[in-house]
Amino acid sequence: MTTFLKRGVLIVRVDGELDMHVADEFRQRVDHALSTSGVKNILFNFGTVHFIDSSGIGVILGRYKKICILGGKVLVTNVQPQVLKIFELSGLLKIITLHHSEAEALECL
Repeated sequence: MTTFLKRGVLIVRVDGELDMHVADEFRQRVDHALSTSGVKNILFNFGTVHFIDSSGIGVILGRYKKICILGGKVLVTNVQPQVLKIFELSGLLKIITLHHSEAEALECL
């Protein structure tokens, strides 16, 4: 996972799998980046994620709740088909906006 700021948005590029084995460390790193950056919008790029389980969904949902309190938005981009199916089944796409690219997502903010 890598994080960086672009146009006042925390961009999180997620790698590999987001499952119970990495969810806690992922949550801690994203929360640290959020608290040190002071931003209120976050963009998750799932371009290289090929698996996510309920623990990963929980982490994304938890960040969504934090961002909502700040009045910000959570966006996702480059979601692979197998991960997209899990997003759809979990209902996550009803509350988080899906975009095709980082540039498209940033334009919507």
